[in-house]
Amino acid sequence: MSEPGAATNILAQFQNADGEKTGPPLSLPADISAEQLCILINKFLENEENQPYSFYVDNKEIVRSVEKDIIEGEKRSAEETLVIVYQPQAFFKVRAVTRCSSSLTGHTEAVLSVSFSPDGSQLASGSGDTTVRIWDLATETPRFTCKGHKNWVLSIAWSPNSQTLASGGMDNQVRLWDPQTGDAIGAPLNGHKKWITSLAWEPLHINPKGNRLASSSKDGTVRVWDTTLRRCIFTLAGHTAAVTCVKWGGDGRIYSSSQDKTIKIWNADGSLYKTLTGHAHWVNTLAFSTDYVLRTGAYDHTSEQPKNEEDAQKKALKRYNEAKGKGPERLISGSDDFTMFLWDPLNSNKPVARMTGHQKVVNHVSFSPDGRLVASASFDNSVKLWDGLTGKFIASLRGHVAAVYQVCWSSDSRMLLSASKDSTLKVWDLRTKKLKIELPGHADEVFTVDWSPGGDRVASGGKDRVLKLWKH
Repeated sequence: MSEPGAATNILAQFQNADGEKTGPPLSLPADISAEQLCILINKFLENEENQPYSFYVDNKEIVRSVEKDIIEGEKRSAEETLVIVYQPQAFFKVRAVTRCSSSLTGHTEAVLSVSFSPDGSQLASGSGDTTVRIWDLATETPRFTCKGHKNWVLSIAWSPNSQTLASGGMDNQVRLWDPQTGDAIGAPLNGHKKWITSLAWEPLHINPKGNRLASSSKDGTVRVWDTTLRRCIFTLAGHTAAVTCVKWGGDGRIYSSSQDKTIKIWNADGSLYKTLTGHAHWVNTLAFSTDYVLRTGAYDHTSEQPKNEEDAQKKALKRYNEAKGKGPERLISGSDDFTMFLWDPLNSNKPVARMTGHQKVVNHVSFSPDGRLVASASFDNSVKLWDGLTGKFIASLRGHVAAVYQVCWSSDSRMLLSASKDSTLKVWDLRTKKLKIELPGHADEVFTVDWSPGGDRVASGGKDRVLKLWKH
């Protein structure tokens, strides 16, 4: 064996995330840095502009150099051929939010949900005071108060074309609002026997009109509404307990999770496609690898307006296909049994991986916008990171001193934000897996957080009834 540090060259083979080799095996200096690897791979791929990439050997990222991170850090021999996997990163960079730019009062009870519109121009919040409020982001002032619900507003959802805002309440009703005027669009959508737990719009690339909405309820059903005709098209009944979450997949199918421990997948015509079983307790939350693109539709980080519905559909389809890549859409479910399952729902009835490690209930799971990582929030005070393709555990982000309620990614997938019962928000840097910035300021538990699609601001709300906006 040669002395450590004596090996000056290594043999390396580049390959992409799908496992295809790029270029011949190369003899490279061992102290080659990630920046130098980046120049090399751009030459190989003949990119017109230099694109940013990250590099991994056996899922260990090369941050400093191959020698420091892989040979010394992972104790790999310099004699063997190292397979270096390269993955493209977002062209644009989101800056971390560091300060509170506004504290917006107005709600008279806890703020239960906040959500930016897909084009990033408006912000909506739902509260225990029975109202939905729409805020003007240019001036950071209240714009409209939407009144109509008779009880707490539990969830809100923007249609992917930003034209309609839906809200679901404790009063068993789904209501629709016009975000330009703040007026209710017609009467409420009635039919559920118990409160509404979650809302999901049909993806824009399937339906450019954006006029179909799914709502799930404590009554064990999911209803699909035509929001133009304002009637229920069909009801998905089959769960034997409360439905906790509903998602409308990019394949056009509807996915629902329930307290009956199952996840059901429904065809677009309302028939049952399959049931996924395996969890030992209530299933609380679902997340798709394409969630970010399904939510933002035709709008990328520049928030450029599409010319018409057709153009919007084309853009949304292009973005969806880019996000999905060659593989299938992946689904993650989080449960009261402290575990999460990673599914490839259309190809298999068995989970790809069972993700264990949390000591308490898993409250919220979310895929990064590029679909490569998964973050999970739990009542055990931690946020955990997992590999979005294999379900392997990557790291624990520790720092919160009470339950973590929600996590949210920056649109470039480089940072993660968490909201907690301990009244703080924390920004985590994913390259170092460490706390980047702590954002105190709320006087009580923070229930909900959202990062705008353009990445320029964050909104948070909670028990202290104040909506806070954070900026760089």
